Amino acid sequence: MPYTIPAAPAASRTPSPSPRESREPHRELQDRLDSLARTHRVPGAQLALDTGTDVIAVHTGTADVTTGGPFAAGTAVPLGSLTKPFTAALVLLLADDGDLDLDEPVAGQLPELAGIPEVTIRHLLAHTGGLPTGPDSDTAATTTAARYLAAVCTDRDLLFAPGTDFSYSNAGYVAAGRLVETVTGMPWPEAVRALLLEPLGIRPVFTGDTAPARPVAAGHAVNTATGQARPARQNLAPLEAPAGALLASALDLVAFGNALTGRSDLLPPAVAKEMRRPESAARPGTLADGWGPGLALYRRDDRIWCGHDGNAQGTSCHLRADPESGVVVAFTGNSASATALWRDLAEEVTRITGIPVPAGPHTVDRGRPVDLPGCVGTYRNGTTTYRVAPGPDGAPALSVDGDLPLPLVCYADLSCDLRDPATGRLEPGGRFHRDPATGLVDRVQISGRTARRTDDG
Repeated sequence: MPYTIPAAPAASRTPSPSPRESREPHRELQDRLDSLARTHRVPGAQLALDTGTDVIAVHTGTADVTTGGPFAAGTAVPLGSLTKPFTAALVLLLADDGDLDLDEPVAGQLPELAGIPEVTIRHLLAHTGGLPTGPDSDTAATTTAARYLAAVCTDRDLLFAPGTDFSYSNAGYVAAGRLVETVTGMPWPEAVRALLLEPLGIRPVFTGDTAPARPVAAGHAVNTATGQARPARQNLAPLEAPAGALLASALDLVAFGNALTGRSDLLPPAVAKEMRRPESAARPGTLADGWGPGLALYRRDDRIWCGHDGNAQGTSCHLRADPESGVVVAFTGNSASATALWRDLAEEVTRITGIPVPAGPHTVDRGRPVDLPGCVGTYRNGTTTYRVAPGPDGAPALSVDGDLPLPLVCYADLSCDLRDPATGRLEPGGRFHRDPATGLVDRVQISGRTARRTDDG
């Protein structure tokens, strides 16, 4: 069934967002960033806000707890998956020049994908091709991009018919990077530097650079018992660079966000609009409210914002842009706990400025929990195994690759939450799917990644 981003109820719609009158919004945002970073034990963070008329940038803390270096406005942070929109923009620019057709089979450009002729370039960029996530970075480090793709992108590994559903896939963006290299004749880092970063005024830094051209932040893991932070090593295979190798500051992300909203000349209006256009099959669940060929889409009141989230080892980065008002918000933090900081900070930006920033997808009331015995079974996405089995109380619990099972709370619409056994807190988990022909549960989507049922055990 085609999917569209649900419209907001008429009663909740609001006028165009505009900054609230404030004597010192910069000071207020600085104070809240300082305070929330301490609360969430984040060593350092940046926030940049372009209201359409003014740019406010604040930062706090330490870039690396080992060296004690300050976290400055220009410090570059490992973006993780927030690299993907840059790669998508490169592909869209090539399509705009006539070098590619988004709806042509990828196999026409990349022979290593000959086994999945139905998958198009558009499917890659919108995560609707049914491709598995791919092997871990340690495994990918021992092979080439072509062999990597040939190994994980086969007909037998497809999670669903291409163009019919959503599953977040790093492998799809490895393929997108290969497309860029094939068409331009440049390695992906060189292409993104020449065609996007330098025109935006961004000094390029990539994961693995031994002599970065600017100050960089380390990611950090925080011991929840002691509150002590320690640097986390970035673990990304070179072939995965198009999916997650960029480092940037919040101000860099704002510059890119302005291109995505059409407020800069870097991206032709048709390219920016195409990246923001929702794909009908893209139901990203807990990740966003919709997805285009390169961008996540978030509904807040009567607006659809675009952007993306990214997590590297010990970092959390977020970009939101409202094409209608031109508002762009970007955040970077150098700890995994910075995700919670971002959520709280987005609320503070809304309170201080009056701009309703969506931290994530909108929430809906799904009613009371229900029993869903048909969800019990084993599901797989590539080499990752999702096991749903009855827990001690008889209710289903989810284990991923043998990790500690987490209790599931299921609802009538087949969505589910994960319950933290220690605190009882519910976190959005995902949803189950029924086969329309049999009515049986045949897939599960957890955190945007879909897994296919392999047995009923």
